[in-house]
Amino acid sequence: MKKVFVLLFLTQWAVIMDRMASHFLGPFLVRDLHLTAPQVGALAAATGVCWAVSALGFGMVADRVGRRVVLIPAVLVFSLCSVLSAFAQDFGQLLLVRALLGLAEGPCFAVTMALAEAWAPAGERARWVGRVNSAGPLAACVTPLFVTQVALWWDWRAGFLAVALPGLVLAGLLWRHVHEPPTAVGHAEGHGEGSARAVFTNRQLWVCLVGAFGLVASVIPFVVFAPLYLTQRAGLDAATSGALMSAAGFGGVLWSFFGTGLADRLGRRRALLLLGLLNVLQVGLFLVPGLLQRPLLLGMLALLCASGPAVGALVMAVLPAEIAGRRDAATAIGFAGIGAELVGGSLAPAVAGALAGRQGLPAALWLALGGGVLVVAVAWRLRETAPAASGAAAGPVGAPVVEP
Repeated sequence: MKKVFVLLFLTQWAVIMDRMASHFLGPFLVRDLHLTAPQVGALAAATGVCWAVSALGFGMVADRVGRRVVLIPAVLVFSLCSVLSAFAQDFGQLLLVRALLGLAEGPCFAVTMALAEAWAPAGERARWVGRVNSAGPLAACVTPLFVTQVALWWDWRAGFLAVALPGLVLAGLLWRHVHEPPTAVGHAEGHGEGSARAVFTNRQLWVCLVGAFGLVASVIPFVVFAPLYLTQRAGLDAATSGALMSAAGFGGVLWSFFGTGLADRLGRRRALLLLGLLNVLQVGLFLVPGLLQRPLLLGMLALLCASGPAVGALVMAVLPAEIAGRRDAATAIGFAGIGAELVGGSLAPAVAGALAGRQGLPAALWLALGGGVLVVAVAWRLRETAPAASGAAAGPVGAPVVEP
């Protein structure tokens, strides 16, 4: 079983690394392909929109025909898209390839999380899903260092080729070692064609979608605007700002890997409340003037409170899977992802940028704080799917949570 989870972890790593490569190679693309700033933004937007659409669409397919049938070709295709990115000659070609990459990567998160939930030991599902999910923030920390160094030693095309290689290898390893979990396919045991409609009409899944929006509306504006706030408003140098953001990023890795298991002990709802409050606190710390003058203390506190990725593992994977039931898990996770990608990932940074332009950079952080508060409100509205100290935490997750 551990081999399966290692491969799922590495798959998540490869997905995020390939997706983010174009962000960090942006300066090289601007120089060599003569891209403008809006065009660089369009590359990220195209990937995100296509990711959201395909996450839901192929998540539904995976629930009907099998997870492996969707995941393995998807890993192979997005890796090949990174290869094609290295040979792009202009903006149009690169935009097309990055959109295709988004289409291929979209189902990977939903299917990988559904597989992790299905193969996890009873009573430890949140812990193992969180561990697989921690590959995302870890890749986000490592990717900029890796691809920029490759681009500096060779060129940006080599950077795209370098991030493509792990996925090509993983496709073969997934084929050999990751098998279809029992009762994971929708047509099994008569769980039929109307189940997708049940996902779309489940109020608790809509609450998860709102929670995913709130989380990304908290994380993305914070990641984008906090460095500007720290340097331009707080007067810190770039090195100190980078160290503070790295502390928050590494804290997110630790919380996802070690902290998500709190949901197996406390229950999903209590854990989401606790982790959501910590995420709010982490953003709020950067708005305290006294802490900005003590960056070492601020960095330590940010490390301890950076629970965003753990919140994401719960509200975007564990809870949707348990609410919908295992055989519709990928559909439900993809559905929650719409709130993250289409709404939170596109609307929130645009609104944050407008607020920062009119009201100043602190306004963007206040928006991020508001997104975190929305997650806490969502936790109050969610029904418990695995209460602490009860058989639910250790029982099967084969049947959906039925609305009263």
